[in-house]
Amino acid sequence: MSNILIKQFIGMLEEDAFFMRTAMYWISDIFVPIRKMLLSAKRHTIDVSLAAFIAIIGIYVFFPTIVNADIEKEQINFDTQTIGLIIEAMQNETRPYGRLTLSHDAAPRRSYRVPITAYTSEPAQTDDTPCVTASGLDVCERDIENVVAANFLPLGTRVRIPELYGDRVFYVEDRMNKRYNYKMDIWMKEKSNAKVFGVQYATIEVF
Repeated sequence: MSNILIKQFIGMLEEDAFFMRTAMYWISDIFVPIRKMLLSAKRHTIDVSLAAFIAIIGIYVFFPTIVNADIEKEQINFDTQTIGLIIEAMQNETRPYGRLTLSHDAAPRRSYRVPITAYTSEPAQTDDTPCVTASGLDVCERDIENVVAANFLPLGTRVRIPELYGDRVFYVEDRMNKRYNYKMDIWMKEKSNAKVFGVQYATIEVF
């Protein structure tokens, strides 16, 4: 059976039944001119590149709308409401921002009446890094008397002492000795001022 099929296939090839020879001839007839064109283009690479460049520039000059067209946007027809929203968004970018309420503008969350003392950046009153607080703040470099030490409040808490300092805001940036719980220590630049302050009982407001 297989021998018969092989003989039939060979016969068809010989008779050009599937036009295989004709097809190969057509392919070669098309390929030869293309090959000649490619060889010619290869010999004139610079000329072809220059012609392509000039063609592209010409398209940009004579047909700018087509070249720069955004197909997706060109297909969208904006209605009056959409255009109004776009203009509103553009105008909104130039408007001034509002201001969120700061914690010291709000009412205090709680109040404590505690003994308050004062300390300075001396090793005898602190440790081997007297200027650096428990939060890592260098009070000597910052040089602002608005830092307090307290063990019963989280670091960074804002507090006020209205009886002694009115509306001035202090920040819990340091810790006291572990044996002190509900007590507060105010950092001061001068030791003499800390001695004069002594120990005072006052109500602190926590924000």
